[in-house]
Amino acid sequence: MKIYTKTGDKGTTSLFTGTRVPKHHIRIESYGTVDELNSFLGLLRDQEMDVHSKEMLMLIQERLFTVGSILATEPKKDNRLKIPRINEEDIELLEQEMDQMNESLPEMTHFILPGGHTTVSYCHIARTVCRRAERMISYLHENEPVPAPVLSYMNRLSDYLFVLARKLSNDLKAQEVKWIPKALD
Repeated sequence: MKIYTKTGDKGTTSLFTGTRVPKHHIRIESYGTVDELNSFLGLLRDQEMDVHSKEMLMLIQERLFTVGSILATEPKKDNRLKIPRINEEDIELLEQEMDQMNESLPEMTHFILPGGHTTVSYCHIARTVCRRAERMISYLHENEPVPAPVLSYMNRLSDYLFVLARKLSNDLKAQEVKWIPKALD
């Protein structure tokens, strides 16, 4: 199988259904941003961390391929294809993981500045890319329906990545820097 097809040389690409759209189409931007997030999660997973967190990141990466597949398919034609779904259990797993991580973390009283350790910073980058993907998908949803569990999953995933960044800070003994606004003169 050749990687290059030359079919996109004029600025269009195909959805799963074969429909050609501009490469800047919001549907392409949506799943392209999910793909970018998946790459950052791979970078994060390559860092030193506990096995369970790595396994969760691998599972999330797999689910993001499902999200990408859903986004790459026109809603009116998706029942012809055998595309997996994001379901309530996927969302609940993220919630359970956050609850478990939060049990061992100090109470959060302020916003936290990203940083403190390279691994933590990678996690915050992934979180912000996830938020951008969520915004893109929300915009797509205004024009063409996106399954509600996809929107919920992406929202919960950004929350999960925030809590994971806090857990990694704790595990790595990195300082969490609280954002305390400076008084105006």
